[in-house]
Amino acid sequence: MGRIRPDAVLVQAVIAGALSFAHLHDLAAAAGQDGWKAWAYPISVDLLLVAAWRRLRGGGASRLAWCWFVIALVASLGANVATAGFLDLQHPPAWLRFGIAGWPALAFLGGTLLAHTRSAEEPAEPASSVDVAPAPDPAPAPVPAPDEVAKAADLPVPEAPAEPPRPATAPAPTPVPAALVDHARKVADEHRTRTGDPIDTDTLRTRLGVPPQLAHAIAAQLT
Repeated sequence: MGRIRPDAVLVQAVIAGALSFAHLHDLAAAAGQDGWKAWAYPISVDLLLVAAWRRLRGGGASRLAWCWFVIALVASLGANVATAGFLDLQHPPAWLRFGIAGWPALAFLGGTLLAHTRSAEEPAEPASSVDVAPAPDPAPAPVPAPDEVAKAADLPVPEAPAEPPRPATAPAPTPVPAALVDHARKVADEHRTRTGDPIDTDTLRTRLGVPPQLAHAIAAQLT
């Protein structure tokens, strides 16, 4: 079994961490956070500092990680300086009590953003873990051989069948009432007696007061 060799850097880190931890505890206790709450403050500050440092080491240079690293470092360094006699911890100022009281919410926000915000160098997660095989390329259409193209060009193009001529339909005759025909016959006889000539269609239309088509139908029945 190998011997455990003490590491000077590790010893120095433990001493510095213990002193910073104690200073944060004393500052929180002076600001009115007694009991277990005073011990929770240094744990919160150190965890935020470590989370931001790991983000900087693992996720590249991120503004978000640098921002929260500086905030945690200022909180730790400020506690060390404040407990060195620069502040009257027997009568802490209002801004110190305000900062200590608001630190839990600030630390929770920073830890949440560091844990759930992707850095610029992290690849985006795939939408699905199931690998989808790419669709095969459609098969190209077969190219006809030159001989087949030449044969197809020599074939006669079938002509479209001509449409049979449509039979011309004669217009349907206009129905004429028998009473109107009898009246028109009397008018025609009176005109022949008076003039000696058969009545023409225009005169018959004028005398009867009917449209031209009906006048021609009546004249056809009078002949």
